[in-house]
Amino acid sequence: MELKFTPEEIEVVEQKEKILVNRILQLGSLVVAYSGGVDSSLVAHYAKSLLVNRARVVIGVSSSLAADSLRSAKAQAELCDWDLEEVETDEISIPQYKENGGMRCFFCKATLFDVLSKKARQWGIQHIASGANVNDQGEHRPGHMAADQFKVESPLVDAGLTKREIRFLARRACLPSWDKPQDACLASRIPVNVEVTVEKLNLVEKGEAYLRSLGFNQVRVRNFEGKASVEVGADELYVFKVRPHMVLRIEEELLRIGFSEVDIDPQGYKTGGADAAPVAASSRVAAAIK
Repeated sequence: MELKFTPEEIEVVEQKEKILVNRILQLGSLVVAYSGGVDSSLVAHYAKSLLVNRARVVIGVSSSLAADSLRSAKAQAELCDWDLEEVETDEISIPQYKENGGMRCFFCKATLFDVLSKKARQWGIQHIASGANVNDQGEHRPGHMAADQFKVESPLVDAGLTKREIRFLARRACLPSWDKPQDACLASRIPVNVEVTVEKLNLVEKGEAYLRSLGFNQVRVRNFEGKASVEVGADELYVFKVRPHMVLRIEEELLRIGFSEVDIDPQGYKTGGADAAPVAASSRVAAAIK
């Protein structure tokens, strides 16, 4: 990932970093809602560096978190000596979450923050912090409603940090997640108003793990009632042109693990893809990207 900053931009980021440091020191004690992504990782880094034992880093574990994501999150936490705490959230047992309406993320985050609130009281910690940042503002994110309900702090927002600036600081802090692609829970691969089940999530997880094993970095396997819509990063689509046999390999493997049909989206990865209709194009995408 290319990340070039001018001297003037670096000066701006460093001013924001000072605000971030002062805000975390002002909060005094924090439970960091950690996911392994770059945003929450940066909050964890500053919280542990500044507050030491008055900061705890916690990750919620459930069927909506891919095993690969958990492994990488744990590896980074171990490298940074964060003494990571894992908590079970089991949001899939909540009917409103399973129904997968437009508020699914609210029930997911509310479940997590409820668990973290109890942990915070147990540890004598005053605040919970998330990795929300400036770029998240203005978007429809029901999870933010849950954060407001539980009075979750957003130190990156307080500092005015953008995603690009967060990656800069994370790279400077030598966090392995600094260039990690944007990700979301496995349930985000299932269209709204289609029931979320453990079986559907497992199918998505297996499909995406296979794509990563082939060397793809940004991947999504959307599960449209058993039909797989495969997305890879736009900068990775060339692979299907120079290695057309890869298309057949992906088809065969995803059918083998349980999908009924497989299409590869010739437009590549896009946010919100599970809310759109599945691609109608044939998965023989080599011709479509010439």
